Amino acid sequence: MSLDTPWDDRFDPLIDRCGTDCAKWDSMQGIYGVDPQDGIAMWVADMDFRPPEVVQDALRDMLAHGVYGYYGNQDSYHAAITWWMQERHGWQVEPDWIFSTHGLVNGTGMCIDAFTEPGDGIVLFTPVYHAFARVIDAAERKVVECPLVQVDGRYEMDFDAYDAQMTGSERMVILCSPHNPGGRVWSRSELEAVAAFCQRHDLVLVSDEIHHDLVMPGHTHTPMAKIDGVADRLVMMTATSKTFNLAGHHTGNVIIADPQLRTRFAQRMAGLGMSANSFGLVMARAAYSPAGAEWLEGLIGYLDGNRRLFDEAVNAIPGLQSMELESTYLAWVDFAGTGMTREEVTRRIQQDAGIAANLGTTFGSGGESFMRFNLGTPRARVQEACERLARAFGDLQ
Repeated sequence: MSLDTPWDDRFDPLIDRCGTDCAKWDSMQGIYGVDPQDGIAMWVADMDFRPPEVVQDALRDMLAHGVYGYYGNQDSYHAAITWWMQERHGWQVEPDWIFSTHGLVNGTGMCIDAFTEPGDGIVLFTPVYHAFARVIDAAERKVVECPLVQVDGRYEMDFDAYDAQMTGSERMVILCSPHNPGGRVWSRSELEAVAAFCQRHDLVLVSDEIHHDLVMPGHTHTPMAKIDGVADRLVMMTATSKTFNLAGHHTGNVIIADPQLRTRFAQRMAGLGMSANSFGLVMARAAYSPAGAEWLEGLIGYLDGNRRLFDEAVNAIPGLQSMELESTYLAWVDFAGTGMTREEVTRRIQQDAGIAANLGTTFGSGGESFMRFNLGTPRARVQEACERLARAFGDLQ
């Protein structure tokens, strides 16, 4: 299986991450029973690519200086964020709206802590990124699952059903935009419907837009902040981590335009004594630059090639259907058509194919027949995974 798509020497090298305390490769044996020496890690949502050289250069400068004290003035970091959001997304951000958190899972937890109380309901449109439910449960809040609906093989929202579900105990919605794991880029009209839903039920809206830069050709992401009528209840979350493969820097941006929400969030940050990681700020500032933007264009083209290669191979196997990926590098594959049990599908992927992929059940209601595959890896590895899946389900062909 091959595709007439250009390869790229920035992304093609097979970098050995085993033995580097890498969660994606060093943990898959214990979790999935897949040996990293001959298996393929396609679960944890980081990529197997080095970041832009401009980020590496910034780190080299830090090492050359050799003194690692407290980070001081964040003006240049905030300027990089405001430039990027305006340049890439047409969204004007004021520097004093920006808070730096230790990644966006931490940012999610901070929002839950600042804007809700134990026992409050928090709405998730499921299936959705599994860390949301984990953090909600740990904070002693209630997960309220509003299932997405499949229409012609893509996810849509059913607000008539969601309105009927509300009890009055809900205080927040966490939106994943673009959507993980389904890869949807929500349309402006869909985002307007989310905003109206939050207004009807007086809900704080936390919009996790961590994948907003990773949008496939032919699609355009709209920041929720550009939707009318939601500013007084909106918290935006962005980061360089997914865009530039910097997840280990644990640096995220919580961006709040509303003064009242901003004051409440600032109080919780101060109460927990939180401050930024200097390495993360330096890496993010370097990435949000013209050089970072140029690298990103190459990455999107490469991921699009990986997506088309993977979908062609998977959709050729009877009973398997890969949802069309509009954004992210995370393929969402439905195995319902095989008629197999979830256990049998999992066994074939892990044992027969030697692939570690995310179980769909971890993403909440609606994920039961799915598996999520990370395509942010060199094309040779994607091609190998396609061939392994074809062999593992060869009796269906």
